[in-house]
Amino acid sequence: MKLNIKVTPIEGDPYVVQTNLFTIVAWERKFKRPASDMGSAMGAEWMAYLAYEACKQNNIPVPITFDDFLKKIESVSDGDSEPENPTDGVPTADS
Repeated sequence: MKLNIKVTPIEGDPYVVQTNLFTIVAWERKFKRPASDMGSAMGAEWMAYLAYEACKQNNIPVPITFDDFLKKIESVSDGDSEPENPTDGVPTADS
C-alpha cells in the first residue's frame, strides 16, 4: 500500500512523501491496528505518524521523536487530493 501525504511545515515549503510497506507496518505496530482500519477513519495523528515514518524512509531530516516532529508541522493532508484553488481549463473552439 502506497499513500502520498502532503506535509506542510510551520517553516518552509510543503512537500509530499510516499509511504511504503515498512512505513505501514511501523504504523500497525505503533497503533496496534491493521492497515485496513486506515480506510474507515484516518485521524490526524495517524496521518502525521505515517508522514514522520515516510520522511525517515525517504531521507528527509526529521527530529528524533514523533512529538518534536509534530511541533514543527502545520498540517498533513492527502497528497493525491485536488488543488485548493483549481483553475479553469483553457477555452477551446468547442466551448
